[in-house]
Amino acid sequence: MGYVTAVPHPRSEAAGPARAGRLSLAVALLCGALGAAVALLATRQQWSQGTATVAGGAFPLTAKGSDVTGVPAALAIVGLAALVAVFAVRKAGRFLVAALLALSGAGIVAAALFGASDASALDEQAAQASGDTSATVAALSHTAWPYVAAVGGALILLAGLLALRYGRSWPAMSGRYERDGAPRVRRKAPVVDPDRPEDIWKALDRGEDPTGA
Repeated sequence: MGYVTAVPHPRSEAAGPARAGRLSLAVALLCGALGAAVALLATRQQWSQGTATVAGGAFPLTAKGSDVTGVPAALAIVGLAALVAVFAVRKAGRFLVAALLALSGAGIVAAALFGASDASALDEQAAQASGDTSATVAALSHTAWPYVAAVGGALILLAGLLALRYGRSWPAMSGRYERDGAPRVRRKAPVVDPDRPEDIWKALDRGEDPTGA
């Protein structure tokens, strides 16, 4: 008695990679857009606070993320632009843009974590408030917003890694506008009836010889 081996249908074999491509595309778009929004939002929030001694009293000081470092906000914009550009390029260009997207996310993470313990912005404010260039901030504390910015950077990094891994199977924005190389069909000039003056005038307007010579 023989055994029959089931052969998978070609469509079922192609459905797996196609489904993975669509899923990775949706996740990358969500992570990239959400990560950029989170990073930009976090840089506008208060990252650190402290006090400076002014006229014998404590003067409160605060610093936003943009005061501490401008890197996360700048890289968030770069990452968002790279996320859109991924669909406008192909082959090697798509790989380079995907790498830029991943590097933008990694840079946001590094800058945000470094800014979580940075006191230079408040030290500068303390020197200005006290009039003493050597003055430094006292009672320094930090909020959780730098780590929120780092999470946004991690999401952008994930989007970049997905683009590097699955970007080849993603559609290209310019694909529908590119010529397929097929010859264009030329429209046939309408037949001019010499007995109809309106046809003769229309032919002359089109730059044609109504006599057909």
